[in-house]
Amino acid sequence: MKNHLLRHLQVLFYSLGELARAPLTAFMTIVVIGITLALPAALYALIGNLQRVGGGWDQGAQISLFLKLGTSRAAAETLAGQIRTMPDVASVRYISPASALKDFKRLSGFGNTLDLLDSNPLPPVLQVLPAGRTVGARAAQKLAQTLGQMPGVTQAQFDLEWVQRLDAILRLAQRGVLILALLLGVAVLLVVGNTIRLAILNRRTEIEVIKLIGGTDAFIRRPFLYTGLFQGLFGGLLAWILVAASLTLLAGPVRDLAGLYGSGFELAGLGLQAGTTLLLGGAALGWAGSRLAVSRHLRAIEPG
Repeated sequence: MKNHLLRHLQVLFYSLGELARAPLTAFMTIVVIGITLALPAALYALIGNLQRVGGGWDQGAQISLFLKLGTSRAAAETLAGQIRTMPDVASVRYISPASALKDFKRLSGFGNTLDLLDSNPLPPVLQVLPAGRTVGARAAQKLAQTLGQMPGVTQAQFDLEWVQRLDAILRLAQRGVLILALLLGVAVLLVVGNTIRLAILNRRTEIEVIKLIGGTDAFIRRPFLYTGLFQGLFGGLLAWILVAASLTLLAGPVRDLAGLYGSGFELAGLGLQAGTTLLLGGAALGWAGSRLAVSRHLRAIEPG
């Protein structure tokens, strides 16, 4: 067991030495792999940040209940009391027509025009804040539908319906990123496989001699497998660096933009778990591409 481990360590360092002896070829292969892996990784990080944005807004989800015109404050408070007893409701706030009109004047900029109205056209409103377990879930939409059917309510509006639409779009984008990652993973297999194929052809005579003196296919295959593994691993590391550098360049403008909207949002990177997955994925693709190439071409080389 110890001798077997030592042989693997010897081949490992030999493979690193082979990469160092042909730095330009190794560098070009690693760069191609890195850029290929960086694209889905960057999209994954972008979707994650968009989900954080939507999740932060989703925490303030409210349901606005528009009551019938002329509903008295007493009747509205009675209805609010009934709603407060529901288990999926955290709080209920009453907004009178006068308060609603005042806020509308302030926000719309049509204050002078609205002063010409003979009467207040706005209905009383109950703002319902769903309980924490309901926010961001389909239960919030179901709660809005239930509240909309209560007596005296003309319309129930879930204020963050657009966040739900954004969430649906992001789920679709996640599926697209997965498909793109699979396609680019195949591209990495082809890149590594072609590189190993050229290495095998360049060492054809050496391989024939090794086979002639009794070297097994496993012995010959081992350095090529380590070479492919290191190419994929370094490519994954380069992809991580490229994504981190891109997010760092974007962090300042995004922070400034978020500040204009009164938000302290900042871009988040891939994180340790996603970064480790990227490294291991790159190494696995490099190993698989190398194995496919070696298994195909090694059988065709026999000492004459």
